[in-house]
Amino acid sequence: MAWYWWIVIGLALAVVEILTVDLIFIMLVAGAVAGALTALVTDSIVAEALVATAVAGAALVVVRPVALRHLTLPIGTRTGTAALVGAAGLVLERVDKHDGRVKIGGEVWSARSYDPTEVLEPGTPVEVARIDGATAVVYSSEP
Repeated sequence: MAWYWWIVIGLALAVVEILTVDLIFIMLVAGAVAGALTALVTDSIVAEALVATAVAGAALVVVRPVALRHLTLPIGTRTGTAALVGAAGLVLERVDKHDGRVKIGGEVWSARSYDPTEVLEPGTPVEVARIDGATAVVYSSEP
């Protein structure tokens, strides 16, 4: 019956992980599952706790850093529109809070200014703050 309590603990930790999404509690869930599996083999609560602690600790030290690296991609490995964030461009047609055209990486994009009060004239160098659908939100990169 001890395995049941390990599963209950694991489910509670999984709910906390869903709410926090920081990859700590999911590693503790792995420990709780290991404790449940150990409970199926032995009746020793000490053995169950040691196995659960060892697995959770190993997951926190080994698995979590690898998972975090895969979740946060460096700029050089981004693809699609995410790769354009931070890219340099040039204003082709006046850019204001509603509309405009910029050239980014050899492609012409519709654009609007990041600062609604800013108007960017043709020839102004810009940087991409974000991409909203098919529109680049840009700001002047001039000092």
